[in-house]
Amino acid sequence: MGEDRGVRVIDLNADLGEGDGPWRLEPSADDALLTLVSSANVAAGFHGGDSATMAATCAAALARGVAVGAHPSYDDREGFGRRRLDVRPELLRAQVAHQLGALAAVARSVGARVTHVKPHGALYNAVVHDEAQARAVVEAVLAVDPALAVLGLPGSRVHAVARAAGLRVVTEAFVDRGYAPDGTLVPRDRPGALVTDPQAAAARAVQMAVQGTVTAVDGTVVRVDALSLCLHSDTPGAVAIATAVRAALDAAGVEVRPFRAAGDVPPPGGAARGEGPAR
Repeated sequence: MGEDRGVRVIDLNADLGEGDGPWRLEPSADDALLTLVSSANVAAGFHGGDSATMAATCAAALARGVAVGAHPSYDDREGFGRRRLDVRPELLRAQVAHQLGALAAVARSVGARVTHVKPHGALYNAVVHDEAQARAVVEAVLAVDPALAVLGLPGSRVHAVARAAGLRVVTEAFVDRGYAPDGTLVPRDRPGALVTDPQAAAARAVQMAVQGTVTAVDGTVVRVDALSLCLHSDTPGAVAIATAVRAALDAAGVEVRPFRAAGDVPPPGGAARGEGPAR
């Protein structure tokens, strides 16, 4: 969480534009979520989305003042990008650059611009610890647009590599995912992995934004300093969750707005607040 002139500020991001083909999400979830979040991570074709969904999502985000980010994935539409792939770094660099460039071009075609990048699914998890894949992602960002901020977990390898390369980094936490006592996310196939009760998610969001902590599945209170909170559009009841979260943040006096507008992004070479061990 950041502060601006004493006002608590948080970004609220969601992964959008993922529901084409076999991955049909909650009807109209994207449109509804765009009225509630401040940043949208737009699927760029390798796990979901296509040119039509990219254009529509970018245009809708622009109309609502929502920041547009790229959401690149492994080349894995069949597995929705949730399968870890052993990809050669040079190929992964090209694949991520392809997705960043495609979304940037489509965004420009509707008058929007891409401000950040957040890897999707298994790639997101891989670059927390995998140096080679983290470096491939960062090299792709540098090649396409060094002005892009890199959104990810505190202490991740991708953040360390990005910061060393002079890129901006933004830390995030997950409102609708369960946390283990060590601060990692509970795997999706384990009990407690998803938080689907809107009021529980809302309480967690306020706890994260105001206290900088989250309660793990065993009751342990874990530090999760973050400048952005993530909601997943494919979580069951995503719109109800997002509605409750936004209302709770508003009631707690937390202003929701894009992190770049809030001035809360650590400068290149600077340390992110709350940067801790890899998670």
